[in-house]
Amino acid sequence: MTESQIIDRYFELATPADSEPYFDQFTPDAVVEDEGVEYHGIDEIRRWRTEVPQVHYAVLSTVESGTGLTTIAEISGDFPGSPVNLSYYFEITQDGRISVLRIRV
Repeated sequence: MTESQIIDRYFELATPADSEPYFDQFTPDAVVEDEGVEYHGIDEIRRWRTEVPQVHYAVLSTVESGTGLTTIAEISGDFPGSPVNLSYYFEITQDGRISVLRIRV
């Protein structure tokens, strides 16, 4: 699977509320940063996901960025300020799993 396919898959799997395939995308020691808070490991990532509202994602662009890839996506849903464009920085392991995900405005 190419890095572009991995990112597309991430956004496809991010829509369902609690999906095992979503969590399977991450390494066991993955780090997710969202709204300035870091979540370490699958258990913390699961807790974070329970607080993420149901939204729709539209990928606008993806570019190489340092040792990873940065994707700009439009996020829309039932939240103040919708829609909004967010930056998603991914670091992907050789086996195609996400080791770092940083979500920023």
